[in-house]
Amino acid sequence: MRYEKGRKDTTRQRIIDVASKQFRGGGLAATGIASVMSAAGLTNGAFYPHFASKADLITKTLASELAKQNERQKQFVDANAGLEAAIRGYLRTSHRENPDEGCPSAALLPEIARAPRATRQAYQDGLAAIIDTLARHFPDDTRDEARRKAIAIFALLVGTLQIARAVADAALAQKILADAVDAALTLAGAPRRATAASRRQKSKR
Repeated sequence: MRYEKGRKDTTRQRIIDVASKQFRGGGLAATGIASVMSAAGLTNGAFYPHFASKADLITKTLASELAKQNERQKQFVDANAGLEAAIRGYLRTSHRENPDEGCPSAALLPEIARAPRATRQAYQDGLAAIIDTLARHFPDDTRDEARRKAIAIFALLVGTLQIARAVADAALAQKILADAVDAALTLAGAPRRATAASRRQKSKR
């Protein structure tokens, strides 16, 4: 049976959307084609007209999610919301608690590093676009300076989220996120906001 192109594209995107959530929530290795197709309301046989293999699905899903993430970052730039808003939006509690709905880098980097070259290339291309967007927050810097800041800040954000998710103590996780906001703002050259503890210390002097 032949399907019109629009329907095929819609089905393909549904598979990618479901796979993205399952990959980020359960990991690449632990998520199978059968699980993705079942959650998408499709049979396993409907998979292969859209993707050559699970590796192909991973690569295309990763590219799709990174592109979406980049579009969200562009909204911060285009709305003049500022890098601080982007940093605080990333290092929020709900992002830590919901990896299946969040940044693919924070959820999947260890597995991406062991993935086939095509998948790592897709990640590299998506990352490059995100870095270029973050660099737009530094219009007064040279292109190289802006990119260095953007890479450092993105690496800090991703690593912080991974550590905050790994620790068992929720209060410690929250402190890790809060401290990293200050560190990221320092890297960005933005003024740090005094914490309640630092304000108490100053009042005692």
